[in-house]
Amino acid sequence: MAASELYTKYARVWIPDPEEVWKSAELLKDYKPGDKVLQLRLEEGKDLEYCLDPKTKELPPLRNPDILVGENDLTALSYLHEPAVLHNLKVRFIDSKLIYTYCGIVLVAINPYEQLPIYGEDIINAYSGQNMGDMDPHIFAVAEEAYKQMARDERNQSIIVSGESGAGKTVSAKYAMRYFATVSGSASEANVEEKVLASNPIMESIGNAKTTRNDNSSRFGKYIEIGFDKRYRIIGANMRTYLLEKSRVVFQAEEERNYHIFYQLCASAALPEFKTLRLGNANYFHYTKQGGSPVIDGVDDAKEMVNTRQACTLLGISDSYQMGIFRILAGILHLGNVEFASRDSDSCTIPPKHEPLTIFCDLMGVEYEEMAHWLCHRKLATATETYIKPISKLHAINARDALAKHIYANLFNWIVDHVNKALHATVKQHSFIGVLDIYGFETFEINSFEQFCINYANEKLQQQFNMHVFKLEQEEYMKEQIPWTLIDFYDNQPCINLIEAKMGILDLLDEECKMPKGSDDTWAQKLYNTHLNKCALFEKPRLSNKAFIIKHFADKVEYQCEGFLEKNKDTVYEEQIKVLKSSKFKLLPELFQDEEKALSPTSGTPSGRVPLSRTAVKPAKARPGQASKEHKKTVGHQFRNSLHLLMETLNATTPHYVRCIKPNDFKFPFTFDEKRAVQQLRACGVLETIRISAAGFPSRWTYQEFFSRYRVLMKQRDILSDRKQTCKNVLEKLILDKDKYQFGKTKIFFRAGQVAYLEKIRADKLRAACIRIQKTIRGWLMRKKYMRMRKAAITIQRYVRGYQARCYAKFLRRTRAAITIQKFQRMYVVRKRYQCMRAATIALQALLRGYMARNKYQMMLQEHKSIIIQKHVRGWLARVHYRRTLKAIVYLQCCYRRMMAKRELKKLKIEARSVERYKKLHIGLENKIMQLQRKIDEQNKEYKSLLEKLSNLEITYSTETEKLRSDVERLRMSEEEAKNATNRVLSLQEEIAKLRKELHQTQSEKKTIEEWADKYKHETEQLVLELKEQNTLLKTEKEELNRRIHDQAREITETMEKKLVEETKQLELDLNDERLRYQNLLNEFSRLEERYDDLKDEMTLMVNIPKPGHKRTDSTHSSNESEYTFSSEITEAEDLPVRMEEPSDKKAPLDMSLFLKLQKRVTELEQEKQSLQDELDRKEEQALRAKAKEEERPPIRGAELEYESLKRQELESENKKLKNELNELQKALTETRSPEVTAPGAPAYRVLLDQLTSVSEELEVRKEEVLILRSQLVSQKEAIQPKNTMTDSTILLEDVQKMKDKGEIAQAYIGLKETNRLLESQLQSQKKSHENELESLRGEIQSLKEENNRQQQLLAQNLQLPPEARIEASLQHEITRLTNENLDLMEQLEKQDKTVRKLKKQLKVFAKKIGELEVGQMENISPGQIIDEPIRPVNIPRKEKDFQGMLEYKKEDEQKLVKNLILELKPRGVAVNLIPGLPAYILFMCVRHADYLNDDQKVRSLLTSTINGIKKVLKKRGDDFETVSFWLSNTCRFLHCLKQYSGEEGFMKHNTPRQNEHCLTNFDLAEYRQVLSDLAIQIYQQLVRVLENILQPMIVSGMLEHETIQGVSGVKPTGLRKRTSSIADEGTYTLDSIIRQLNSFHSVMCQHGMDPELIKQVVKQMFYIIGAVTLNNLLLRKDMCSWSKGMQIRYNVSQLEEWLRDKNLMNSGAKETLEPLIQAAQLLQVKKKTDEDAEAICSMCNALTTAQIVKVLNLYTPVNEFEERVLVSFIRTIQVRLRDRKDSPQLLMDAKHIFPVTFPFNPSSLALETIQIPASLGLGFISRV
Repeated sequence: MAASELYTKYARVWIPDPEEVWKSAELLKDYKPGDKVLQLRLEEGKDLEYCLDPKTKELPPLRNPDILVGENDLTALSYLHEPAVLHNLKVRFIDSKLIYTYCGIVLVAINPYEQLPIYGEDIINAYSGQNMGDMDPHIFAVAEEAYKQMARDERNQSIIVSGESGAGKTVSAKYAMRYFATVSGSASEANVEEKVLASNPIMESIGNAKTTRNDNSSRFGKYIEIGFDKRYRIIGANMRTYLLEKSRVVFQAEEERNYHIFYQLCASAALPEFKTLRLGNANYFHYTKQGGSPVIDGVDDAKEMVNTRQACTLLGISDSYQMGIFRILAGILHLGNVEFASRDSDSCTIPPKHEPLTIFCDLMGVEYEEMAHWLCHRKLATATETYIKPISKLHAINARDALAKHIYANLFNWIVDHVNKALHATVKQHSFIGVLDIYGFETFEINSFEQFCINYANEKLQQQFNMHVFKLEQEEYMKEQIPWTLIDFYDNQPCINLIEAKMGILDLLDEECKMPKGSDDTWAQKLYNTHLNKCALFEKPRLSNKAFIIKHFADKVEYQCEGFLEKNKDTVYEEQIKVLKSSKFKLLPELFQDEEKALSPTSGTPSGRVPLSRTAVKPAKARPGQASKEHKKTVGHQFRNSLHLLMETLNATTPHYVRCIKPNDFKFPFTFDEKRAVQQLRACGVLETIRISAAGFPSRWTYQEFFSRYRVLMKQRDILSDRKQTCKNVLEKLILDKDKYQFGKTKIFFRAGQVAYLEKIRADKLRAACIRIQKTIRGWLMRKKYMRMRKAAITIQRYVRGYQARCYAKFLRRTRAAITIQKFQRMYVVRKRYQCMRAATIALQALLRGYMARNKYQMMLQEHKSIIIQKHVRGWLARVHYRRTLKAIVYLQCCYRRMMAKRELKKLKIEARSVERYKKLHIGLENKIMQLQRKIDEQNKEYKSLLEKLSNLEITYSTETEKLRSDVERLRMSEEEAKNATNRVLSLQEEIAKLRKELHQTQSEKKTIEEWADKYKHETEQLVLELKEQNTLLKTEKEELNRRIHDQAREITETMEKKLVEETKQLELDLNDERLRYQNLLNEFSRLEERYDDLKDEMTLMVNIPKPGHKRTDSTHSSNESEYTFSSEITEAEDLPVRMEEPSDKKAPLDMSLFLKLQKRVTELEQEKQSLQDELDRKEEQALRAKAKEEERPPIRGAELEYESLKRQELESENKKLKNELNELQKALTETRSPEVTAPGAPAYRVLLDQLTSVSEELEVRKEEVLILRSQLVSQKEAIQPKNTMTDSTILLEDVQKMKDKGEIAQAYIGLKETNRLLESQLQSQKKSHENELESLRGEIQSLKEENNRQQQLLAQNLQLPPEARIEASLQHEITRLTNENLDLMEQLEKQDKTVRKLKKQLKVFAKKIGELEVGQMENISPGQIIDEPIRPVNIPRKEKDFQGMLEYKKEDEQKLVKNLILELKPRGVAVNLIPGLPAYILFMCVRHADYLNDDQKVRSLLTSTINGIKKVLKKRGDDFETVSFWLSNTCRFLHCLKQYSGEEGFMKHNTPRQNEHCLTNFDLAEYRQVLSDLAIQIYQQLVRVLENILQPMIVSGMLEHETIQGVSGVKPTGLRKRTSSIADEGTYTLDSIIRQLNSFHSVMCQHGMDPELIKQVVKQMFYIIGAVTLNNLLLRKDMCSWSKGMQIRYNVSQLEEWLRDKNLMNSGAKETLEPLIQAAQLLQVKKKTDEDAEAICSMCNALTTAQIVKVLNLYTPVNEFEERVLVSFIRTIQVRLRDRKDSPQLLMDAKHIFPVTFPFNPSSLALETIQIPASLGLGFISRV
């Protein structure tokens, strides 16, 4: 498509700007051909009309899409032009803080003016071995590429570092050399790489100076060749220097300095050794004060002097030579202070005894008169005569300065020579890498001869660079079979011809120098005449006749002719040189001798190359007088020859280019000046590279990458199986102009701008797809929103209507209620009014009625009173009349009745006198009685009825009476009440008056009382409130105190717990650090051991004739080495001399401290051997004496056997009795103690139970001893019984024959009796000890009782205390108790440890002595004596009839055993077919048998051979994972077996009783366990290295580059340096490859029976390696830091976690090692805009360091246009938030870190007696025991 079609609306372009060079703008409307003006809008919002050039009609350059901004390679940009390059560099430098950028084959380095943490050894290791395009741009990447190409192509390399002063050339060259020194190492012990680096301080001090642009500017060019051997290790170096700026020695511009060395000398003038130099302040000397800036900020010249001297010492420059150098330098300073006085215009003189000249002559060792004379005179030689001519003052000053410059130049060359000698390779150089640190293109206001030479050199370098770039382009096109079209690029050969060709500028300059009266003016005229108007590149300034202009490739430069001839001649008077050559100071003539040697026709530099400032090219023939002519050669001629030589060297190597850019002239950190940057980009050839690339096909894609990137532009029918054809078909449709692209074999080539066009189409397609997706999603969202709103509206309506209905109902209810209230209120008002009226009416009625009633009452009362009076009067009269009448009647009746009674009496008296009368009377009487009876009955009935009537009447009368009486009483009461009421009314009225008075008084009193009561109440309330407040305060204080006490208690507890946890963690960390340090030492030791073996093998190969007595096999050698790692007490003393006979060459790699410790140990062992030998001799003597005595006594002990059995029974009964007493004591203690003390958890209870248990165990042991004694007695009885029974005639005869002598029998009986007494005394002592123990236990019980009582008292006292004091007292008491208990326990533990150690040592010594004694006795005893000898009471293990789990082999079969079981064993067959750890079991069973035989030689030999065999196998097949894993597993199993069957209680608790019987009985192999543990650590470290080597190539490809989720990551356009493709080819690794490899590792370790804990540690280490390598590469690769890549990483990590879950390894700690990688992936995916996002990032990324977080944010790059970049302000916010975090400043993780390994004890449940040895192992020579 046409370029003009890209200028559409919203397209962005670059327009020129005087301030910012280029400004970005946006088109406001489409461009149409023919338009003269573009409507633009600047970024700041200002509209602008941009006028096109009417002649060229050139459109402004287009701006690249944002997705391409910040690319690592400038050639990856779609639009390749100056503004794109400048903007890309600025974005990387300012926003991302990235100082390196590729531009095709060039590395552009921008000086940050700040120390950056990107040059550490971890960064070097990260770049080592990586492809150049796979990592972010770096000087280390260029260095690695050069190193790799040197090794791969067998071709020398060059790194050309260029740039103007202050751009950082020297630092870049220094880092490149540091990289080579670190990566390659040195081939010898001479530390050549350190010397190469040490040359930098020296060369900087004598060749660098402060300028206005740079504080450490190199004022010379240098080319350092670093030599390598065939193994590509540094063996030496050679340095060539070019064009030292000698004029700086005598002149410095304003704000500049002389060379650093002069100021370092002045700063160190106070040193004692410098007193003789008579130096002073730098402002004192003319040569150091001209610039007026003697001090550099932040630089201490005295310290720099120390560094310079140290570097000189390291390079072999002795102190005497150093002082000589300083004398010469000081002499130059004093020479600068020499002053001249004019005699006349043509002559001058030096004042007599001129101090500066005197000091100069003293320092130089020359005559004052001679030097003073020749400074003011010169010699002129003609053909016939010689004249001495005085010179003027000006010429004298120039001659003085020329002499100073010449001396300094020769001293500089001498130092360079000596540095080269120190760096000279001692072996043949195979290849080299050259580092050229040379000045860049320079242009100043005044440009002289130096700038002319510098720019001439840059023209040559630019020509070479252009040719190289052109050549690479041509090779690329030819490789891809693209039709080659000649690219038109700038060729600067005409400019070079102008300078160096015949009749060129240099030629004319040399010719003018030869003219007797040549001058700068005449030379300028010759230039004008020769080149003006004839050469387009040469111009003459308008206003000057002493200058000329050359059009260089970078810019036009105007040179001032003044000084050209003088500087080209570099004239020095020979007479002055002769005076210096005659110096007594040895070093000074050496400087000029070197010059003579260099000038001699037969000499040359060691490298065969001629440095610029020292020599010229060697002449073809030697002629007399050659030296003087050569001395006349001009500087220009020498420089031209040196430059040709340099170009020959560079053309013979593969060049690599580093262009250093100075971002600003003020040395501000990370400040970018666009104008200065563009000048340098134009000058250094970067833009030329861009132009050459843009002229052809700058954008290049592989077919697969093109397909992956632009798959979205294809339809399904366009996709074919052939990717190449698919891409062709699609491109033909997308780009109609076929000239815009070409199809190569593997790549598609695009013209400039085509990738941007494709990106635009792709972005449009994606934008359309996004719009469609957005449309659909937004429609769905709006529908969802509408449905939610509709539903919400209905809900709201429902609630509103309900609310309104409720409100209406409420209104109705309120209305009804109001009416009801009104009704009741009105009724209440009416009722109140009615009641008021009724009450008033009733009151009136009452008053009226009362008044009427009172009147009526008065009338009734008066009437009643009168009636009463009448009643009483009339009653009295009636009563008086009645009494009189009654009295008269009663008297008459009495008289009459008396008379009638008398008459009846008389009759009765007469009747009584006759009987018949009586009878009649009687009969009559009976009738009468009957009648009377009936009459009485009737009368009774009547009487009753009458009585009833009477009673009724009485009741009626009484009721009426009562009524009347009550009426009377009522009336009376009414009357009285009326009276009383009347009286009361009066009294009441009086009382009312009184009461009213009292009421008034009471009311006043009440008011006062109420006021007082209110006041009192108020006061009381206030008092109560105050009391309540005080009470509340007291309560709160109390609660606060309680809470504080509780808090303090809790805090103390928590603090103690935290301290305990922290101390535990710290101890764990210290333990891990110590373990890691120990394991690193082991690793270093194994490395030294391997190195020693290699050296020994080399020596063996070098020495063809083996010497007798010095030949030693590997196993012997390694056994000797292994014995250095430990010291065993069971080692025979005879082995000590063997250990000491170590070869002399072994002492070098051994650690001196280890050697001294071993020497000390050997001395101790010798002393111990001597003491043991003495003890052995004494024991042998005692044994011989005892043997002699026993031979004299007959062995008859029959009578004593019964005595011994009785004693045994007594002992058993005593033991039973003691045991019963102990049980009763325990029971009594349990019953009698209080629950607090005897509770199962109580400390006293536990302590006592432990003691009782130990006593019980002791009793059990004693019981076992009794049983052993019984068995021995029985065996003795059985041995003697045949003699008594005489069943065997042979034995009887022998016994009878032997027991003839009764004296012998008696002696034997006495001996046996003594023995029994001895046993009895031992039993008595044991009984006493048991009694003592019982007493001690009773005492402990008593003390515990007392303690309990004391505790109860304390408890009672505490209960009486207040709560605060109680808590404090209890805490204090608890602390005191715990402290005492801890102290007691510590004392007990120390005592027990001492006792255990002492007993172990004694046991070892006695076991060894007894074994030796028994062996010696057995050798001396005859068979007959053995039969007669009684069995010794020694605890001998009982032999079982079945298999005891031991393997027997012969001593001579040991090597065969090691060979078959270790050296030639194939791990795969053993792992698949046999039980895991079988070799370890077999070896241990062999060790058991040697232990059973008590053969320490055999044990030591077998263990040593085993260890050496394992080492040999691992050395031979150490790269095989199966082998290393197999022997790690078996070594650990062997170690566990040694622990499990060691007999130590801690290791035996998991054993079965049968396994406990298999424990080792004679030897303690604890020291061998340590050796095996160290061996296991070394094997583990080797296993980790094997793992790392296998996983390393897979990690980056599988974890980062491969697209596990296809289509998520977009492939961005790449530049010239292609990165590793993320598309999975057949040869690339994927995540599945890593998981398959992990499965393989895990299955192999499981098959080998490796301990689960050890597998977890291996897996943790593997995952750490994966995480560290992945994160390190992520931090160094900008293209990997994107959102989609974070998603890929998280998916990959989840797959690894899934693998851990499948293998049940989640608790191994492996997942935690991936935490930094997980957080980095999360950091790539989270939002990065607001402060909340920053806070979230800071809290989330706790496993990442601040440097890593900032680095990831700086590297974050959008892959698609829809992602947003991270703002610089956001990164600043993150840095501010993280500034208080204390973490490591290191950027990369240590991928080589190995976690310390532990081997937890893992006992085996496998019974040794069940192990079968397969025939496939070839171990038929061993047998089961």
